[in-house]
Amino acid sequence: MYIIDKNVENEIIIKKSRFITKLIYIDDVNNVNDIINNLKKEYKKCTHICYAYIIDGKEKAVDDGEPSGTAGRPILNVLQKKKVTNILAVVIRYFGGIKLGAGGLVRSYTNSISEAFKLVNIKEKTK
Repeated sequence: MYIIDKNVENEIIIKKSRFITKLIYIDDVNNVNDIINNLKKEYKKCTHICYAYIIDGKEKAVDDGEPSGTAGRPILNVLQKKKVTNILAVVIRYFGGIKLGAGGLVRSYTNSISEAFKLVNIKEKTK
């Protein structure tokens, strides 16, 4: 398994919707809710805060109001393909007024995470 070398933030615009992506190194699943609650305070006017994590073999994906399977699952799929652990990947979306459809949402969330991964180095996790 691999880990990221630093926390990063990236933003992309797709059909007027803003997708702000954060990759966060995390080693305790109990800290996830605190981080998400802090992001909800920081980004009060956002439409969705979707996320996925892999921490020591535990996985979770959350769509936060997006149609089922169109946000959290695509985020988790990218994490699984990268074989990373101890990571929380969050995508904060501001709806831009143009509906993207299920396929468009899956592509948008996948692209958001993939672009953020270009800003980190992945290194082997040591015990």
